[in-house]
Parts: sequence; C-alpha cells; structure tokens
Amino acid sequence: MPNLRGIRDRIKSVQNTRKITKAMRLVAAAKVRRAQEQVLATRPFADRLAGVLFRLLTRLRFEDVDLPLLKQRPVKSVALVFIAADR
Repeated sequence: MPNLRGIRDRIKSVQNTRKITKAMRLVAAAKVRRAQEQVLATRPFADRLAGVLFRLLTRLRFEDVDLPLLKQRPVKSVALVFIAADR
C-alpha cells in the first residue's frame, strides 16, 4: 500500500504544479496585455513626434543653416535624451 500512497501523492503534486503553472501563465498574459495597451496608447505621441522631427529635418536640408550642434566632431561624451509621458 505505501506504493499506492506514493503514487497518489505524486498525482496530487503534479496537479498542484499544473494549477500554479496555469495561474502564472494567466498573470503573465495579463502583464503582456497591459504592456501592449500602454504601447498602443503612446503611438499617437510617437507618430506626432516623428512628424515634427521629419519636418525639422526637411527644413534643415533645404536651408543653408549653420548650427553648431549639427557639425561633425569627435565624440568625447555621450548624452541620452529620454522622452516620456507624464504618467
């Protein structure tokens, strides 16, 4: 009989593991869905920003503008600019 008891315990253990795995999968799916919604919510902002940058670039190409920030020079340091929503 101890063999039968061991098999039953093992079956219960596998069932519990299956339940935990399913719960973890549901949590992960909810997180992915939330992240996708956030990305979609920022799309209009990104499209608008891309349009502004494109118009700026086309104006700079056709005008003879001497801007110090656009000159080629050796890289001494790097700056990162982050643009984010106010949320």
